[in-house]
Amino acid sequence: MITLGTRDSATFHNGDMVTANPFEAHSQSLHLPREHYLQRDISIDRDEDEDEGTATVELTAIMTATSTPVTPGPASPPLEQPKPNDFVPPTRPSSTPFPNAQQGQTDIRCLTCQPDCLSFDDCMVVSPVSPLVVVEQTPILTLAQLPAEIHECILDHIFGYRVSTTSPSSLKIPSVNARSWSTALRHSRRKELSNLALVCPLWRDLIQQRLYRHIKLKATVHCSNDVMAFFVSHPHLRTYVKHIEIWFPVFQPKFHPTTPGDTSLALPTVSPEGIASATYALPTDNSTLEEIFYLASMQFPEARVMTLEGGERKKAPRVKFNFAGPSWVARGLPEISSIRTLIVKGQWNIIRQPKDWEVISRALPNLEEWHGTYAKPKSKSYLSMASTLECLDPKITSLNLCLECDYRREMACPPYYLKVCEQLHWCEKMAKAASNLEHLSYTGRVCHGFFDMLAKYSDPRTTRLKTIDLTVKNCCRQNAQWNESGSGITDMHFIAAFEQLVLGGIRALERLKSVELLRIRYVDLDSPVPPLNPYFMIRDGWCSGVWSDEIVAEINRIRPDIRFEEMVESFGEVGYNKEGRLVINPDFPKSRVLSLKLANYAMLSSGVAIM
Repeated sequence: MITLGTRDSATFHNGDMVTANPFEAHSQSLHLPREHYLQRDISIDRDEDEDEGTATVELTAIMTATSTPVTPGPASPPLEQPKPNDFVPPTRPSSTPFPNAQQGQTDIRCLTCQPDCLSFDDCMVVSPVSPLVVVEQTPILTLAQLPAEIHECILDHIFGYRVSTTSPSSLKIPSVNARSWSTALRHSRRKELSNLALVCPLWRDLIQQRLYRHIKLKATVHCSNDVMAFFVSHPHLRTYVKHIEIWFPVFQPKFHPTTPGDTSLALPTVSPEGIASATYALPTDNSTLEEIFYLASMQFPEARVMTLEGGERKKAPRVKFNFAGPSWVARGLPEISSIRTLIVKGQWNIIRQPKDWEVISRALPNLEEWHGTYAKPKSKSYLSMASTLECLDPKITSLNLCLECDYRREMACPPYYLKVCEQLHWCEKMAKAASNLEHLSYTGRVCHGFFDMLAKYSDPRTTRLKTIDLTVKNCCRQNAQWNESGSGITDMHFIAAFEQLVLGGIRALERLKSVELLRIRYVDLDSPVPPLNPYFMIRDGWCSGVWSDEIVAEINRIRPDIRFEEMVESFGEVGYNKEGRLVINPDFPKSRVLSLKLANYAMLSSGVAIM
């Protein structure tokens, strides 16, 4: 006899496989007997029919409910209820950066499969030979591995935005002037920030580009030699220079020997009250313009802007162009082809006649923009500039002139300008030169005759003038009495002349088809109400500033598509104080004024007090 063990779970072998139904057992909440094996004796000599009958009896006993009484077990957990069909998932808000849900990765691959494992079944088979491969991403740990744009943004935050030296629009023409150019490329704390070049090798180049972008040199022989020696020993810095600023000293201390026989150059004694026993004399070590141009042409091949500062003092020396030589030998200046913008400060000490401008212009063949500033108002400034504008090169597309930078009202026209009026009409000379320009910015005296002559010299089919920016010192008036030639918001003669200037500008737009911006403003730093300083501006199809019925009518006739942003009838609350003076409580204490009715200035002619 051989004892065989049969599993109670599933199968009995009788020639064919018989599988128990698990779902039927679960539905009747029955449990199988705890005895795992049923012992039975099987004789080897018994036939097959007897074995088959015995197996059937045993199977019937197992599957019968009453054959094995057991205690019922715990109830089955309830089935999961189906979700209602009306459930709608929430939509993503429009403020999210990605309004559409992103689909995840559908190609799931195991990390332990071999490269030749392509099918899904093969991927799930773990090779017992290949070790577990863990893919790790190396994080960015160093500053040098950041993108170049991030480094530029960091340094722009420290140094400020870098202004382009080739695009005038970066400085928002026509507001660009010599003052903005002098600070656009130069940082005030460049010496302290030079230590940032030691952060990493990448920052060294970026910091040096910003530090040497704008350099300022003293136009002396000693300083010029030092600059030449420095850039010869550091040639990689030469291409970083974009703006060269050269200033010519107009005086130097006069040294006195402290002891008899002492010839050393000892500086004067400096005390908290000032310099003691110091006298000054004309400079003796100044470089010539030829030396400066030679230095710039040899050392700064990428320079785009050049500033020449002639200085200002009483009886200031004129800057020499060349070395002393035979009078019959004409010598020019070394050519600098990279310069696009020329800024001349204290222009009277550098350019006094048309010949001076012609020499400088020939040395700058690609010059496009010229800024000229005079330190003090004088008749010679108007007369010399008027003769220079007659020979202005056609290559100049942008002109910025500042003949009078004293922004204060005057009681009457000064005598020096009366000398100018006796010899020529300045507005006519400037209008003739402006007809060939693209951008004009001017500060000084002007009248409606400028726009009348500008419209006369301009051809509507070929004109290039796009922007006109005028800062009025005073309006020149013919045959005016001394008490009728002043300026200010309380002078009705000036207000009337300013209205005629605005009307002349509007009428000129009929022929100046390409003008996109027209601004005429009067600046008075001593004004009792600075917001009431008259101005007029047309920009982007909108008009603001002073207005009257005649001005509105001319705008509707010349440019009917232009509209006023705002038209207000009064300046604010008007009253009188105990002294009988007019008192104004303006409606615009801090905001920008968009509307100024010219008729209201008559109330200010007798004096005004501001609340």
